[in-house]
Amino acid sequence: MDRTDVSLIALRRILRATELYGRDLAKAAGLTAVQFRALQIVAETGSTTAKEIAQRMGVAQATVTALVDRLVKQDMVARRKSERDGRQTDIVLTEKGAATIENAPDALQQRYVRQFESLQDWEQAMLVAALERVARMLDAEDIDASPVLDIGEIHTH
Repeated sequence: MDRTDVSLIALRRILRATELYGRDLAKAAGLTAVQFRALQIVAETGSTTAKEIAQRMGVAQATVTALVDRLVKQDMVARRKSERDGRQTDIVLTEKGAATIENAPDALQQRYVRQFESLQDWEQAMLVAALERVARMLDAEDIDASPVLDIGEIHTH
């Protein structure tokens, strides 16, 4: 098998792993991986804003607003008037949201992060460079995507 085929198989395996994890998460938690990551950020901070979530995820605030709308409808988070600044709305975790995080399968990106962070610095740099090159080869460098391994919704600028 030539290197082109080997590289395409590796890409397909990555996409397939992402797809399978997404199905497991949807079954267990009723959420997409991106929705789950937004929920995790709310849980980590206790109280946050859509702007803060957007910054942490590296996506547009409009994308986060739509994510939060879906999480509110599912009673995972609630919107509350900010105690710090009455002009802002805070997003807080509900009991159902906390239970969902507690019972969800191990996030695929968390497995990746643990293994990536255990690599030597030069290995991390090499891997980042290779992945960025692959994104450019697929004309994907301008796609608005958060650091979440998911095959769901992707918005372009």
